[in-house]
Amino acid sequence: MSLVSQIIINADNELRYPTIGELQAIQEYLKTGEERIKIISILRNKEKEIIQKASKAIFQLHPEYIAPGGNAEGARKRSLCLRDYGWYLRLVTYGFLAGDKEAIEKIGIIGVREMYNSLGVPIVGMIDSIQCLKTATLELLPEQESKQVASYFDFIIRGMS
Repeated sequence: MSLVSQIIINADNELRYPTIGELQAIQEYLKTGEERIKIISILRNKEKEIIQKASKAIFQLHPEYIAPGGNAEGARKRSLCLRDYGWYLRLVTYGFLAGDKEAIEKIGIIGVREMYNSLGVPIVGMIDSIQCLKTATLELLPEQESKQVASYFDFIIRGMS
């Protein structure tokens, strides 16, 4: 849910107008709209490059995943891993666009540990892979924008931990 939607729903639930603080939060959020779109466009346009760097990093960190019997053994299993990378990168962009981590929590965190455990995917490897995805992403952004985007990756990592 976007910051604006969240403020409206909260005010309506309490039968009140948005507070001055809430209106200021909306004003600050709207001021950063163009910057958010610019950053999301970079991530969307560089998705393949980001995923390629992140996958190279995770398989260097955990070569056992691509070894015979590993979770990413063979082209088919490896492509499923890379598909998840794209999915997590999109989740980050959704949260960043909304200015809120609730979308990430609803779409991508609830039940994720159970899902990966049921599939036999090591959670520590997923945490490492999100860290690799974060590193590959942040390398493409200027420092200030990197700090803003990093918190969304960190939210996913904490949710998996």
